[in-house]
Amino acid sequence: MKQRIVLDTNVYVSRLLSEQSVAGRAVARAWREAITLVSLPTMEELRTVLRRPKFAAYVRPETIDPYLAQIWSFSVHIFSPRPIHACRDPRDDKFLEVAVHGRADTVVTGDSDLLTLHPFHGIEILTPADYLARK
Repeated sequence: MKQRIVLDTNVYVSRLLSEQSVAGRAVARAWREAITLVSLPTMEELRTVLRRPKFAAYVRPETIDPYLAQIWSFSVHIFSPRPIHACRDPRDDKFLEVAVHGRADTVVTGDSDLLTLHPFHGIEILTPADYLARK
């Protein structure tokens, strides 16, 4: 049975900046071997982050929407019927909601606010490197 995985915004951003980065390879592996989970709020955060001026030198604007469409098409879309308030950064709770309500096995992130919660309700929270190191 395929694992169900939530990939954090920072992982998707890193993959767009460099497909051969550790995060880029983690995304490729998840798309190849697992079921990725997203929600409208996680996708909206990614859209907002990718349009920030600090990424303008690295991301061509015309590549953003196709990348978002690719992520959406590879993923199962999760609706969160009730909020979760567990992370010290409340903006990260949306990833926990997708993980819990989507019955995820793993959250892959570089965010220390999420990583400190490992494990969360039986869900692993791993860095991209730790995810890649698992067999």
